[in-house]
Amino acid sequence: MSEVNINDVKKISSEDIHAKHKEYLFPSVANYYKEPLAIDHADGLYVYDPEGNKYLDFFGGILTVSVGHCNPKVTSKIKEQVDKLQHTSTLYPNEKIVALAEKLAEITPGELKKSFFTTSGTEADETAVFLAKHFTGNQEIIALRHSYHGRSLLAMSMTGHAPWRHGGTHLPGIKHAVSPYCYRCPFSLEYPSCELKCAQDIEELIMTTTSGEIAGFIAEPIQGVGGFITPPKEYFQVAVPIIKKYGGVFICDEVQTGFGRTGKRMFGIEHWEVEPDILTAAKGIANGAPLGVTVARTDIADSFTGLTISTFGGNPVSMAAALATIEVIEEENLAENAYVVGQHLRDGLEDLQKKYPSIGDVRGMGLMQACEFVKEDKVPDSELVGKLFEEMKKQGVLIGKGGLYGNVVRISPPLTVTKSEVDDFIGAMDSSLSRC
Repeated sequence: MSEVNINDVKKISSEDIHAKHKEYLFPSVANYYKEPLAIDHADGLYVYDPEGNKYLDFFGGILTVSVGHCNPKVTSKIKEQVDKLQHTSTLYPNEKIVALAEKLAEITPGELKKSFFTTSGTEADETAVFLAKHFTGNQEIIALRHSYHGRSLLAMSMTGHAPWRHGGTHLPGIKHAVSPYCYRCPFSLEYPSCELKCAQDIEELIMTTTSGEIAGFIAEPIQGVGGFITPPKEYFQVAVPIIKKYGGVFICDEVQTGFGRTGKRMFGIEHWEVEPDILTAAKGIANGAPLGVTVARTDIADSFTGLTISTFGGNPVSMAAALATIEVIEEENLAENAYVVGQHLRDGLEDLQKKYPSIGDVRGMGLMQACEFVKEDKVPDSELVGKLFEEMKKQGVLIGKGGLYGNVVRISPPLTVTKSEVDDFIGAMDSSLSRC
């Protein structure tokens, strides 16, 4: 039998992929664009459709592709591990799971030391909340409005964002504090004269809507799906002591902000000079390999001694991917690159803001930047964002969106991005906005 050359095999077309997607996947599986973009292969900052069209990826698989698509240093470690050991489950320890846990104890802030591995941010947050309740003996959780914590029943219950809260029935015992959303301050105040009313109000929330004894406070350093809502620098310094006063622990959701994304530091919360008791991460930890992790202080982790497993948590292939990704971030100083190139990106976006009044707010940190689009009087303009998406796609540039009103463009390229590529992006956005 003659060998088949894979290059001679007819590739499936974008049209065929769209048809099969519609026929065989849940209709709730959302796609971007009027004509969804099918992706066939990728390299660095670029992805390609089956027809060979090239796109500059400035959303990075929802802040997941930390060190570039198919980074050779990462993929070589994945291939090496696949040939050695592909799966064990948490019932059997392996070299890579202990190596990654040790590395995370080294690089995470404060007294975080012990890890529990899963496959997603949703599972990581579930684990963190269970652990907080078990450790404190309390049951109520404080979350934030505009937050996003995943797609399970608990995660949706904690999410303060109506478009992502499905099912009608949600778990009790979760209270939502106001978000530190300065552009749309719920108290109609201005920072800094507001005296951090959004943080101070947490105490009123606890005293009036809970039993007065809480298990914890879960918050993202920068709210991702919420539209990269970036709190004032003192926010967590005010909020976290209130949580501790009423018996709770601080769960820091670093699913989107972790691993150099916000610039200079490895984790977003480090910018706010507050130490979490439990930290969750996923997305950027392994450059796209499925992995979530919950890291806790030793006393919190050790408080639970019951039986538990994770079939795919600690998978040696995902562990190898994460170790390689962290190694690349450290060796190539990508957290610093995120700061330097991120500032260049921010400058470009602020220049566009001066040119286009529809950009009401520019916010974020590092390579986690956003533009909120509005009409007069800050009326959200989701229609303009929809038009901008289509125009950017025509120019071969991919972006993300978010915000409660769907009017925020989220920009999060891989940490390996250069100033030249940022210039290409800003030029494409300028050209696209001129036609919207």
